[in-house]
Amino acid sequence: MNLKKSVHIAVINYGMGNLRSVCRALETTGAQVSIIDNPKDVDKFQGLVFPGQGAISKTMKHLRGNGFDDIIKSWIASDRPYFGVCIGMQALFDYSEEGKTSGLGIFPGVVKKFTINSRYKVPHMGWNTVKFTDSIDNQNLLKDIDRNPQFYFVHSYYVEPEETSIIWGKTQYPFFFTSAIRKGNIIATQFHPEKSQSQGLQLYRNFVDLCI
Repeated sequence: MNLKKSVHIAVINYGMGNLRSVCRALETTGAQVSIIDNPKDVDKFQGLVFPGQGAISKTMKHLRGNGFDDIIKSWIASDRPYFGVCIGMQALFDYSEEGKTSGLGIFPGVVKKFTINSRYKVPHMGWNTVKFTDSIDNQNLLKDIDRNPQFYFVHSYYVEPEETSIIWGKTQYPFFFTSAIRKGNIIATQFHPEKSQSQGLQLYRNFVDLCI
């Protein structure tokens, strides 16, 4: 029996973003993948993915309008496998400077806008290195991933967690900012694995293994 075929991953439809590219990337791992519009559907899934693209103010309005905010909080509180991408990472924190928006408040911290000199363009866009903290990779999420791998970024804001223990990866632009967080079965990245070719697909593959 192919264990991955028995894993069913839910991808949250929050009204924005290219959900299909995330689904296609996850499907390459062998998992079943469904886009969900109704938060009541999540109980039948083994993993929850919140991909991100767009404005966080509109994203939070959508989540609160259809009850996904409470479902995400409950899912994470039970330490079920969760993968947040870009906005799906930023929404986990207390507050974002973008639109002066309150987030889900799952982790204490603020989402800040890049304020850097003209040598560095905003948004931060393109390939960049992620330096992972191996000490909290206790479930082998970095299996078959290069040392200091490169992933694809598109963002103007970055998270600044109060709890340094959840910081899983950092990236330099031009200072080091948090580009990945990890706590138990909760994973979130500022970069887009679905745009990151083999390294991104491997990270999704390792996440699906976590859901088995």
